[in-house]
Amino acid sequence: MKPTIKALRCLPLALLISCGGGSNSSPSTCAGDCNNGDFLSITDVKTVLAQAAQEAQAHNSAATIAVTDRVGNVLAVYRMNIAAAHSVTLSTNTEADGNASGNRGVIDSGLEGIVLPTLAAPLKIDDLAAISKALTGAYLSTEGNAFSTRTANQIVQEHFNPGELFQPAGPLFGVQFSQLACSDFMRQFTGSADPGPKRSPLGLSADPGGFPLYKNGTVVGGVGVMADGFYGLDANITDDDRNLDELIALAATFGFEAPIDRRADHITVDGKTLRYSDVSTDQLLADPAQAINFDALDAINNSLVATPGYSLANIIAGTVFGQNNSGVRPATAASFTGLDSFVLVDENNIERFPVINGSDGVNALQANEVETLLVKALEIANRSRAQIRRPLNTPARVTISIVDTDGNILGVIRSKDAPIFGADVSVQKARTAAFFSSADAAATIAQLPDAHYLLIDDTQVAIKASVNLNNYVTALRAFLNAPTALADGAVAFSDRAGGNLSRPTFPDGIDGANPGPLSKAAGSWSPFSTGLQLDLVINGILQHVLATAGAGVPDVSAGCGGIAIAADLTPTVSALTTKKLANGIQIFPGSVPIYRGNQLVGGIGVSGDGVDQDDMIAMLGLYEAELALGGAINRPPMAMRADQLTPQGVRLRFVQCPQAPFLDSAEQTPCEGK
Repeated sequence: MKPTIKALRCLPLALLISCGGGSNSSPSTCAGDCNNGDFLSITDVKTVLAQAAQEAQAHNSAATIAVTDRVGNVLAVYRMNIAAAHSVTLSTNTEADGNASGNRGVIDSGLEGIVLPTLAAPLKIDDLAAISKALTGAYLSTEGNAFSTRTANQIVQEHFNPGELFQPAGPLFGVQFSQLACSDFMRQFTGSADPGPKRSPLGLSADPGGFPLYKNGTVVGGVGVMADGFYGLDANITDDDRNLDELIALAATFGFEAPIDRRADHITVDGKTLRYSDVSTDQLLADPAQAINFDALDAINNSLVATPGYSLANIIAGTVFGQNNSGVRPATAASFTGLDSFVLVDENNIERFPVINGSDGVNALQANEVETLLVKALEIANRSRAQIRRPLNTPARVTISIVDTDGNILGVIRSKDAPIFGADVSVQKARTAAFFSSADAAATIAQLPDAHYLLIDDTQVAIKASVNLNNYVTALRAFLNAPTALADGAVAFSDRAGGNLSRPTFPDGIDGANPGPLSKAAGSWSPFSTGLQLDLVINGILQHVLATAGAGVPDVSAGCGGIAIAADLTPTVSALTTKKLANGIQIFPGSVPIYRGNQLVGGIGVSGDGVDQDDMIAMLGLYEAELALGGAINRPPMAMRADQLTPQGVRLRFVQCPQAPFLDSAEQTPCEGK
């Protein structure tokens, strides 16, 4: 019998640590502070593509492969067998390997059931799916943690772990609807690798087949593969799937593997080990070390392809993360000195979100208050023990964003090695807390057009159903027994509280219970159909997908909330004149609203580490700023906080802080009484 690749590589004891991982899978010495100038060169990208293509050929598969750098520049998209249909079905109900993905039954709402291309118009989204997977691997990963799309799959579903009944939802429940193309925060492709973070066509992906790429212990990008024709998730993680996309993507990572001790399966959350991959190198049909040169691949049937808004039909080199051209570079303001502080910059090295005054009235946040908030929150982060990073006892690394009540971004600061996904998410969180705590949330929702679900099959693209967003306001008021909810500013909502109301069961994880008022009901809910969160932005998502796939309609502009789709599928200008919903909302923890006395003045959002850490950094950062500013701004008054509400006899949550969270203190309950 011919020995397997894994057996051949694992014979010498010195290579034992590489088993199942490849040549670069030894433990890492990087802990968030490496600065080695690594990036993906054109030669590197060619190597990744060639290794993936060889494995795809071995499976007789026509794969589409995408490679990105860490900040989301698409470095190449390669489509094999360009004459093939490359059909993709969006569904969380069926996997390509035939395994049932849970017991939800057939869901026919939200993004579920979309199939492209169609016979009526050869619209292809295999490249969009591959790009989204590659971005997910890059965006979720750092020097301290390597997460794949399979990791994302585990942490976004209605139970954590998926398939374990009577368990609460995943810690990043809802994160899939971030990094959106309609986001005013995410940047667009300009023709070359330049400052990010760049938008993602389908948000973050939970479909296996996306991995981060590493060089010398630091993440330099991601690779994503679409080959099996299904873009969904794995709702049963109790077994190991032999997933075609994942096998091809794993082969692609050879020589660029994540350090073995940083992979998700070396990290625990709530006492549960995360998943990284269900496949290993011994299952590969071809040896990636023997892949032929990319330039020798079949150029007649296979081709680099242009994806409008993301890439040209070429290969480009990635950026060096942490330097100006990546869009993330050290902060220069004296107040952030010594805090591992980084800012986001544009192509001219000008800070995109400098500290500024709010513009929403006489009580608006002032620049000195915003700066104090950012400094104090970053100081808390630097003292906090990370939840999802290795080695143990390293500090949390996050992005912190401040907004005013109109959603205007007043300042953003981040740790260097904070995951990229947390930048857009921190803004979503800050805006969500400010929006739902305001006195005009209901009036704003009333302005918005209906959410449209599209029928896309072998013959047509058409609107199949519409949802009036006011229905969610009505449901919330009935649920809370509060006829003026979202119209009186009486309740301070955090993302944890809003998330309680956005779960498919209330209380969270109690199977058979009714859904929260901002969620879809059983039979309609899935990670592709979450409720108000998706319905606020679905028109923008669908419009972008159709535009990018070649449907002949214009692309979306910056601003997710308020986009309408007409019967002929053409978009209209957003109905909103503010930034309140400009990049959507978020429904997992890490934000609190900011007050001046009893007056709402903004929101603070934190993202990048465990959600309890995010909650704590937001809450204690605001508390420390309140002390430093002599009470000029303050935490939400206790009587206004959402945890004073007990709908259906169940108390909502406001924030939840970890026990003994600090690296420099034995304090056990730092949020108690605050």
